[in-house]
Amino acid sequence: MARTARRVALAPEAAERMRASRSVIEELVADGATVYGVTTGFGDLANVRIEPGQVAELQRNLVRSHTAGVGEPLPVAVVRAMLLLRANALAIGLSGVRPELAELLCAMLAASIHPVIPSRGSVGASGDLAPLAHLAAVLIGEGYADTPSGPMSGGDALRAAGLAPVELGAKEGLALLNGTQLMTGIAALVCHDGRRLAESADVIGAMSLEAMEGTAVAFDEGLIGARPHAGQVAAAAHLRALLAGSEIGTSHADSEHRLQDAYSLRCMPQVHGAVRDALDQLERVLAVEMNAATDNPLVLDGRVVSGGNFHGEPAALAIDYVKIALTELASISERRTARLVDAHLSGLPAFLSDEPGLRSGMMILQYTAAAAVNELQTLAHPSSVDTIPTSANQEDHVSMGATGAVHLWEVADRVETVLAIEALCAAQGLDFRAPMRPGDGVARAHARLRDLVPHVAEDRSPAPDIAAARGLLRSGDLLAAANQA
Repeated sequence: MARTARRVALAPEAAERMRASRSVIEELVADGATVYGVTTGFGDLANVRIEPGQVAELQRNLVRSHTAGVGEPLPVAVVRAMLLLRANALAIGLSGVRPELAELLCAMLAASIHPVIPSRGSVGASGDLAPLAHLAAVLIGEGYADTPSGPMSGGDALRAAGLAPVELGAKEGLALLNGTQLMTGIAALVCHDGRRLAESADVIGAMSLEAMEGTAVAFDEGLIGARPHAGQVAAAAHLRALLAGSEIGTSHADSEHRLQDAYSLRCMPQVHGAVRDALDQLERVLAVEMNAATDNPLVLDGRVVSGGNFHGEPAALAIDYVKIALTELASISERRTARLVDAHLSGLPAFLSDEPGLRSGMMILQYTAAAAVNELQTLAHPSSVDTIPTSANQEDHVSMGATGAVHLWEVADRVETVLAIEALCAAQGLDFRAPMRPGDGVARAHARLRDLVPHVAEDRSPAPDIAAARGLLRSGDLLAAANQA
C-alpha cells in the first residue's frame, strides 16, 4: 500500500530526558569509571580498558567495524522505519546519548536521506548490529545513502541537505547499533499490510464461493459464536456482509444442491480468522518493542546497568508466527484456485476457458500459485529455532529474528501474488454465473477488478493481469470497493 511521509521531530521533554542521562555518562567518563561499552571494548573484549582520550575513536571504530552487511539493500520503506524507530528508542532517554543524534535521524527522514543498508548480516541479538551500523555510518558522514538527487556518500548526502555529521561521543556508537529496529521495522510494516491481506482474502474467498455456487451456511453467526475466537468472529461477519443480497446464494438455498463445501470454502472464517489472531499477537509485541529502550547498557536513575534488552527473541517468535499464518492464507487460497480451474469440482468450464481445448484459459495461473506456495513453505520455516553463537561465545544464544523478518517481507509479497491469482480466477468464474448477481460486496469487488482486467475470452499473457490484480490488493482498492457502504 502507498505510504504517506509525515514529518517527525524530537519533543522538548524527550530532549530533556536525553540530556539528563547523557550527563551521567559524561560524569562516569570524567571520573575514570569502568563501564561496558563506554570505557571498555565490546563483546568478548569487555575486559579491555579504554582510556578517556580514546573514547571517540572507540565509538567510530565500532561503527566502521560493524558495517559488515551483505545482500540486496533493504527497501526504502524499511529503512525509513528503522530511522524512525531508532530515533524513538533514543528519545526514551535511557541510552545516555545527546539529543543531537535523535534530531539528526529525524532530519534525515525529512530530507529523504536513506542509508543503503544490506539486508543480511544480523543474528538478532546485541541488536541488529550490522544493519544498524550501515545506518549509523551515514550519521558520521561515512557509508552510502540514497537521496532525492541520487545515490551518494553519506557525507555528501548530509551536506547536500544542509546537515552536518556527528562526532560520536562516549557510548553513542554503541547506542546506535544496539537495537531491534530492522526486525521491528519490517514486522510493523508487514503487520499493517498483513491485515489488508487477511481482509482481502475474505473478499476474494467470497468471490470464489459465489463462483462455485457454495453455501454461506457455515458462516452462521450462531455457529461461529459457539467457538468465539476473535479473528474467526470478525472474518465470518465480514463474509456474511460480503455475501448479503446474493442471487446466486438464494438460487440454491432451499435445495440439496450442496450440504457442505470443501474446507477451503467452508473453513474460511477459521483459517482467515486465525491469521487475524496471529497479527494481533504481533501487534501486541510490537507495541512494546517499538517504544522500548533496546540498547545496552542503560542509564537508570543515575546508574548504568548492563543487561540484554537488545535480544530479539520476543519479536523473533511473533515474526515466525506471522510468517506461518500468512503462508496459510496463501495455502488455502491456492486450494480455492485449484478448485475454480477444475471442471470436475467447480461446475464451471474447464480451466475457466470459453473454449476448453482450443484455449487453455487460466490453467497455468494455478501453477504459478502452486510454485509460490511451495516457496512459502520454505520461507515460513521458523528462524528463531536456530542459534549460532557469536563473539567468541560471549553471545552464545541469538534470536535470528532479522532473518525471520527478511523472510516475513518476502512472505507477504508471495501471499499477495497467490491472492491476486485467486481473484482473477474467481472473477472469471463469476462471469460465467451471469446474469445471476453475487452478494453486494462480491459484486463491487468483481466490478472493480473488471475495471482493470477484462474477461479472458481468448488466451493472452496472464502476467500483466496478475500485476494489475496485485496492484489492486496492494493499494487496498479491491478491499475498499468490496466494503463500500
